[in-house]
Amino acid sequence: MTEAQAVPALTHEQPTSVPPTFPMPRACPFAPPAAYSELAEKGPLTPVVDVEGTAGWLTTRHDVARDLLAHPKASKNLLRPGFPALFPGAAALAGEIKGFLIWMDPPEHTLYRHMLAGEFTLRRVQTMRPQIEKIVDEGVTRLLDGPRPVDLVHEFALPTASLLISELLGVPYSERDLFQHATGAILSHESTQEQRKNAFIQVRGLLSRVIAERTENLGDDLLSTLIRKYREADVFDHDHLVGMAVMLLGAGHETTANMIALGTLGLLQQPEALAEFKADPALAPRVVDELLRYFSIGDHVTCRVATEDIEVHGVHIPAGSGLIAPNAAANRDPAVFPNPDAFDIHRNSRSHLAFGFGIHQCLGQHLARLELEIVFTELFRRIPDLRVDGEVADLQFKDQALFYGLHRLPVTW
Repeated sequence: MTEAQAVPALTHEQPTSVPPTFPMPRACPFAPPAAYSELAEKGPLTPVVDVEGTAGWLTTRHDVARDLLAHPKASKNLLRPGFPALFPGAAALAGEIKGFLIWMDPPEHTLYRHMLAGEFTLRRVQTMRPQIEKIVDEGVTRLLDGPRPVDLVHEFALPTASLLISELLGVPYSERDLFQHATGAILSHESTQEQRKNAFIQVRGLLSRVIAERTENLGDDLLSTLIRKYREADVFDHDHLVGMAVMLLGAGHETTANMIALGTLGLLQQPEALAEFKADPALAPRVVDELLRYFSIGDHVTCRVATEDIEVHGVHIPAGSGLIAPNAAANRDPAVFPNPDAFDIHRNSRSHLAFGFGIHQCLGQHLARLELEIVFTELFRRIPDLRVDGEVADLQFKDQALFYGLHRLPVTW
């Protein structure tokens, strides 16, 4: 083993048993992995290993997670030795990709995030409301005009999220089957390294063609804006911009589509909260934040690696150690969210870490919130008697994916 791969030195407060492997499976679709509760009793940070056997540290506490995610000596660079592998071969695939903002450290991260930040401010996102309302309205109309039962994932959640990100970026919506399939393959733990690589080549090829066209004929879409900003900063690089676009396209539709389906199911399982929401749509922001906290679909992606020896909440962490702050654990921390396993639309959920924390906090969080608020408001306003067609126990969840979700959600009314 290299130093980065060695099992972290154990203190007298930590267990001597073999560390558990991260990611950890969910036994219940409405709860984080049970192992988090066990680890929470063992201290602020506990040793774990990733899917490649590389050792690291995991926290289940909200305060420790914030400190790790914002620590100046905690790198987001997936290529650094010791960075937790989210799936076998993750570093090898990442080595072929340029421009992924989520894997950058300052000063590179600062430069490129600044280019995007102005496009995702709360004020800018609010100007998109009519566009989002139109997309959602048309999507619900298609549901009402179509046959029943219907799969909400493929007939509403994915089309809604994909159409919005397509229009925002300037990517032809006619290519949605390609990028939806490719993104799913890249994010699935069940995909082989070769399948992920082929999927990435597909979506990279699509976006490379789109960007080449935009370079010659700029429009008013986000890709055109980025081309202008890359040129103004004298850093234009076609492959780098393609990587940035791959990240935006994948993050912009997969996560939102998953939350649309999960959020719908979650509300249907909470009839009292749903009835209150239907009666008072102004509760939408609270409903959305509680759903984000409750499901925490990006549980596997809040990882870092220590660039130097650091001490966090009394635990010495050697340089090269992986750091894992699963937001599904932090978002069920009873010290921050009393009775955390209860779904409560009246609690203050805004301090949840579903969008991460620190300089890498999700850039598109305002857009995601607004889209979800509009979706749930309109879906239940126009189809108030929506219900799951079948048994919840028969539903298949994306347990083997970087972002939690549903494969299908049959509904009727």
